[in-house]
Amino acid sequence: MTPNVHPRDALFEPGAATPPRLPVVDHYCGVEARMRKSLALQAELGPVFDVTLDAEDGAPVGGEAEHALLIAELATSAANRFGRVGARVHPWRHAAFEADVDTLVARAGRRLAYLMIPKPEGADDVDRAAAAIDAACHRHGVPRLPLQVLIETHGALREVFRIAAHPRIESLSFGLMDFVSAHGGAIPKAAMALPGQFEHPLVVRAKLEIAAAAHAFGKVPSHGVVTEFRDTARLADATRRAAREFGYTRMWSIHPDQIRPIINAFAPAADEVAEAAELLLAAQAAQWAPTAFRDRLHDRASYRYFWAVLERAERTGRLPADARSAFFPAPVG
Repeated sequence: MTPNVHPRDALFEPGAATPPRLPVVDHYCGVEARMRKSLALQAELGPVFDVTLDAEDGAPVGGEAEHALLIAELATSAANRFGRVGARVHPWRHAAFEADVDTLVARAGRRLAYLMIPKPEGADDVDRAAAAIDAACHRHGVPRLPLQVLIETHGALREVFRIAAHPRIESLSFGLMDFVSAHGGAIPKAAMALPGQFEHPLVVRAKLEIAAAAHAFGKVPSHGVVTEFRDTARLADATRRAAREFGYTRMWSIHPDQIRPIINAFAPAADEVAEAAELLLAAQAAQWAPTAFRDRLHDRASYRYFWAVLERAERTGRLPADARSAFFPAPVG
């Protein structure tokens, strides 16, 4: 009997650019009490969201070194149960960048899931920052860390496809607030709020460029902040718009109350998950040949779509047991 072929092997060419399987929420926190609370919530909910400990905006002026040490301590503590804790360092051009990187890599490099590079002025800044981080990893005998980039300057947006093509980058995030501020008042403050951030043409253009670049090179596009964290209905609507209209597969959270609504909004509907699981199990049994299903003919093109549905269901904790055992078995050992 021919063994079942996994969708990743059957539906994608060897070496095809496929995005890493990142949780749908990237939760940012920089104050010690909130960092500890966020790690406790992750321990409760499981690895359905990442925690990014902020060494940039979270650090008090003059206290950058101490803050980096605190982040390293938290990342290596028992509170980091799932290995899904990352850190945002200072920008490459900032005086604290090298110290941030050296401290975090030396003390927590084996426990950090990624480093976020903020405010590059263009692709050259990303190249230099990535090279410096890789050199620190080599110096301290640590495997190279996955890297993410925050697109929030004119230069980074202009060169976003070059940045997305960088082999060391796994995700691109949109820095809404800094992007709007970089226009010197030409974009009104309403574009930093809802619904303005989905309507102003310059902000919409930036979001679409970032998402398109990420998808072109198999990277994860991560939508930026929604500041109206108390209004969960508006937050959920914004998350659905980011996913369905702008193509984002991940989103920032800046308050613990935002995490569950974002996960729920990114999760595919139960009937869509059930359909995807049933179809892909049938397709696998047919060795991925064209298959008639619910009076429609499907082949590998549509199988790839439904596989993306199952991956999103897995990342949001909505996967049926039969699909989990078939396609996402627990690691051995």
